[in-house]
Amino acid sequence: MLHPMSTYTQIFANREFRNLWIGSALGNASSTMTSLTLAIVVDATTGSALLAAMIMFGPSLAQVLGVSTLMSAADTARPRQILTLLAAGSAVAVGIQAALDLSPGLRLVLSLTLAYGLSIGAGVRYGLLGEVVHDDQFILGRSAMNLSVGAMQIAGFGIAGILLQAVSPSTVLWIATGFATLAVPVVRFGLQDRPPRRVARTGLAETWRGNRVLLSQKRTRPLLLALTLPNGLIVGCEALFVPYAGPRAGWLLAAGAAGMMSGDLIVGRFLSRNGRRVAGRWLRFVLAVPFLGFAFHLPIAVLCVLVAVGSFGYSASLAQQEVLVDLTPAQLRGQVLGLESALRMTTFGVAAILAGALADLTSAAPTMTAFAAASLLVSAILTRPLARVMRPAGWIGSPHGSGPAAASLETVRATGDPGGRRPAGERG
Repeated sequence: MLHPMSTYTQIFANREFRNLWIGSALGNASSTMTSLTLAIVVDATTGSALLAAMIMFGPSLAQVLGVSTLMSAADTARPRQILTLLAAGSAVAVGIQAALDLSPGLRLVLSLTLAYGLSIGAGVRYGLLGEVVHDDQFILGRSAMNLSVGAMQIAGFGIAGILLQAVSPSTVLWIATGFATLAVPVVRFGLQDRPPRRVARTGLAETWRGNRVLLSQKRTRPLLLALTLPNGLIVGCEALFVPYAGPRAGWLLAAGAAGMMSGDLIVGRFLSRNGRRVAGRWLRFVLAVPFLGFAFHLPIAVLCVLVAVGSFGYSASLAQQEVLVDLTPAQLRGQVLGLESALRMTTFGVAAILAGALADLTSAAPTMTAFAAASLLVSAILTRPLARVMRPAGWIGSPHGSGPAAASLETVRATGDPGGRRPAGERG
């Protein structure tokens, strides 16, 4: 149950949370403007749906390298230091894209390099969120952070789409560089210099030690699949907005961001913990069904409405992430959130590239329809495994540390299950 004072007004009264939110929002505004601009430039230069999808979503593939080598930093490094370095690196990389007339291949390499470094950002940010707000406010804080993503995507895609019809792509990229640069002082001077959550050497060995623990838990695997596959397949549809609609793709992307933001607002703020779990059963299907409308030649305004309705279904992830955190030892929460984010982003990249390759062989509309149908099928297959995990919040750990979330890393490593036990009646 949410703390009685847990409202958006209350959490935004927290100065450190407010600065964490603003820093994230500025970074998201920069990245959305950059990705749309680069996709349109590459599509206009090459005419390839595959290359356009790769430049927009391909950098997500770098997430798998980050989760394999760097993700332990989410818990073993000083959060403010890492977030400041990432904000500065992003500003430099986007500035290079704006200043130089690069080939599509070099633009992709630069985007992949930046994405590799940014792969730990979500783990650091959401691990820090658990320290900045009260335990009962975590899901509301997560919802507010997701709202910043949605709001900045609406603004970033919408503004970039309008600007690209009036000014050069390099001008839009310079504006994106400005947003990224503004995030640096906000993070550096707006966050406390907190110590790492656990003492260990940041690196490959420590990262994989934590990943093995997290991936070995049978109860978390269905959650990770549900957070990656259905969403990733829909991102495959979104990766074809530019080949499908050209400059009007900005409106489709903005509509998707608006739907996602609305879902996070309603599900995160107005539903109880159990209400989110019940709603999540249906929202996974809401995510996919409207995208089947791309099978028909509908007006762009109608498609925008369908995309917004479908993107509302992304909010099913809130309940799944909530349970994932509850099942994870406290000293690995940053890493599990980073792992989930990296797996999700990697799936996004793979799906986008596959969709682009298929669209080059056929066309955008039938490919989008096929990916939406595949998402619907995967959600149906995961229904039973998720039902066993997404139980009413009686057994799942409480904010006071009496449940599995309070289990130690050593206990999970020894038993393969949080708390060293399984709920009565559950089979291995």
